[in-house]
Amino acid sequence: MENEEQNNESAKTQPPQSKKKTIITIPSYQEVINSTNPPQNLFTPSQSFSQAFSFIKSSEFYNPPPPPPANPPTTCQNPTSSQGGEQNVGTASASGSASSPQSIQSRNAILVSQRQKGNPLLKHIRNVRWAFADVVCDYLLGQNSCALYLSLRYHLLHPDYLYYRIRELQKNFKLRIVLCHVDVEDVVKPLLEVTKTALLHDCTLLCAWSLEECGRYLETIKVYENKPADLIQGQMDTDYLSRLTHALTSVRSVNKTDVVTLGSTFGSLSHIMDASMEDLARCPGIGERKVKRLYDTFHEPFKRVVSSHPPIPETPSQKDVELSSVNEVTDVEKDTEDINKRRNKEPELTVKSALSAAFAKYADKIGKKKNSSSQVGETSVSNSGAENSNFGKKDS
Repeated sequence: MENEEQNNESAKTQPPQSKKKTIITIPSYQEVINSTNPPQNLFTPSQSFSQAFSFIKSSEFYNPPPPPPANPPTTCQNPTSSQGGEQNVGTASASGSASSPQSIQSRNAILVSQRQKGNPLLKHIRNVRWAFADVVCDYLLGQNSCALYLSLRYHLLHPDYLYYRIRELQKNFKLRIVLCHVDVEDVVKPLLEVTKTALLHDCTLLCAWSLEECGRYLETIKVYENKPADLIQGQMDTDYLSRLTHALTSVRSVNKTDVVTLGSTFGSLSHIMDASMEDLARCPGIGERKVKRLYDTFHEPFKRVVSSHPPIPETPSQKDVELSSVNEVTDVEKDTEDINKRRNKEPELTVKSALSAAFAKYADKIGKKKNSSSQVGETSVSNSGAENSNFGKKDS
């Protein structure tokens, strides 16, 4: 125990030993370059690709190329020419394949002349493709249809422009459209000149009051290029009720329900025209206003009545009126008397009488056609019977 205490005291009295310090030195760039001596062959590239990968031939993955054919062709051809020919063929095929989609796109697009560059109208052609091309007209809308664009403001500056442009078209197109942009306030005189020029040269005039409307016209004509003409015709049903509805609904305030009521009550249009106002008023749902309009429609004069009083001429002063001769007044009175006499002699033609006369003529035509067809059938039967009898006589 005493020895341990002495050792502890001695350990306390002794000074602590100093710790060793480790210093890491970082070499400089020159020291690193000088210390490492890499082989030179890593930095000097090989002379060719075959030399760099020559070791592949000695590996197991390498297969030699097939030998050339035993019988070479007798005709000696220049390899450069053959390669050039192949290249030409390839370029030709490539150009053909490239031209085909271009031709398809040109068919489906509006071809615009180079003269129309800068025209703000092109910004409003959005629903149809368009492309610049060397064409005579301003807008080529199809194989047989074209359009010429004309601004009335430009027409006032150059009145002969439209004439020369139409003359350039010659007779190459069946449908020639003059698309006129009305961009001036006083349009009577210039529009009259444009209309006259278009009519004299067999052109169709389309007037538009904005560039958006002009673009819509061009798009519509291009879209309906290959469509039949009966698409824009009104389709009407062939049954009797639909035609009766179409005729009677043209009268104001008469609807389809009233037409069904009138048709079921009277049976036909002729009976409706012959009905009196009391008979029409008995139909349910038809009031006094509708009855009066229907009756007046069928019984009003078919021809427009011309006023017997002649128009009063414009006179600059009252003295000229006072100097009018008495003979002119008597002539006017005689003319009015003659007109009144003619009206009294001729019966007044109404819509009802005109329609009944037209129906009678139509019925006579149908009867004549039926009679002629029946006569043709009888003659054909009699001729066939006579031929059969003659044929029996010959056999006997």
